[in-house]
Amino acid sequence: MGTLNVNRKVTDLYYRYKMPRICAKVEGKGNGIKTVIVNMADVAKALNRPATYPTKYFGCELGAQTQFDHKNERFIVNGSHDAGKLQDLLDGFIRKYVLCPECDNPETDLLISAKKEIISQTCKACGYHGLLAVQHKLNTFILKNPPNINPASQGASLTEGKRSKRSNKKVDGDSTTNGDQSNDSNDFETSKLSVTNSNEDEEDDANWTVDVSEEAVRARMEDLTDGAKNITISEDTEKTEKQRIDIYYEYVKKRRDAGELEKVQTQKELHNEANRLEIHQKAPLILAELLFSANIPAEVKKHRNLLLRFTHDDTKAQKYLLGGVEQIIALHAAKLMEKVAGILKMFYDLDLLEEKVLLEWGSKVSKKYVSKEVAAQIHEKAAPFIKWLQEAEEESEDSEDDEVEIGFDDRAKVDSLKNNVVKPPATKTTNKVADDDDDEELDIDNI
Repeated sequence: MGTLNVNRKVTDLYYRYKMPRICAKVEGKGNGIKTVIVNMADVAKALNRPATYPTKYFGCELGAQTQFDHKNERFIVNGSHDAGKLQDLLDGFIRKYVLCPECDNPETDLLISAKKEIISQTCKACGYHGLLAVQHKLNTFILKNPPNINPASQGASLTEGKRSKRSNKKVDGDSTTNGDQSNDSNDFETSKLSVTNSNEDEEDDANWTVDVSEEAVRARMEDLTDGAKNITISEDTEKTEKQRIDIYYEYVKKRRDAGELEKVQTQKELHNEANRLEIHQKAPLILAELLFSANIPAEVKKHRNLLLRFTHDDTKAQKYLLGGVEQIIALHAAKLMEKVAGILKMFYDLDLLEEKVLLEWGSKVSKKYVSKEVAAQIHEKAAPFIKWLQEAEEESEDSEDDEVEIGFDDRAKVDSLKNNVVKPPATKTTNKVADDDDDEELDIDNI
């Protein structure tokens, strides 16, 4: 049967994401003809999607009804359809519902918010998280049948429940034989229920209390399934940015009040939480509000390592940090306004703010974080430091040019010195050696 690349646009033979080739079998004839996708369960497993999704997608694209028999792993599309055609349709499903829109890898999961009727997509390869951009009839089916629910647990078929209801309605109109059989089965079910209920009553009499001690509650929380934990996480990421910022604010505040911010593990957790809530670049603004006060010179040194996790090589995060510093200066203007230049230089010396970010900030007064009057006052106090930065940059550029010229001049001088070597005056010894050389030359000529 062979395997194919999940993303068939990738022609690499060693591509790690493989799936089985679709195997289809046509059954029946006339109006009852249908196509059974024999290995749909295996294909769906390779795509990390329920087998009902691609089958329903085929039905939507072909305008055909679909049937699912989870117990026997039979996934059916009405009508006669070629395996090659279904394989091409599967490429469309993969492109819309499996591949990450950022990195094109199929390591994605679908998150369903039935209340908001939203389908989100997350990628474990690149960390992408966003709303599903596809508008398709299949979306309605996905919202009603989330991927974390196993349809097989509901019965052998999704239509089995309907059939049982219809059979119950027809009991009165059935023959006496069917009626006797239904009565016998009802008697059996009744006796079975009575035995079960009696057992449950005995168990209830024996022990009906629940341990609500702190240790027991903690143990039950630890025993939560990964699915329940993921549901909680996904609910956070579906909230508005302001709500996510508030969640992060409370998270950092709790750690600060507990005195845990200097622990490396806590710093990693704060960084990971900001990434999870998708507010990594705005986190420095929140940290500035919670970490800094009128004693900012000492506090910035204390929390340098934590801040570096967010601002290193991230200009946007540095700009938000500058905005937070502006707010702290405005809040404690009486003590900090005269120290603006020194405060900014400290951030620069500690590698929390880069030169280009500071120069860009100094070139324009903004009222994004504080009032325009206060921002203008802060920029006025920071002017000596900004001017120093500009001059340092110009000097560094000039020194680079000078170094090139000096290198060229040195080589020129060396060459000129070699050409203009002053010969020392001849001494008696040298004259003697010269005379000996002349004599030798004369003797050679005579020979």
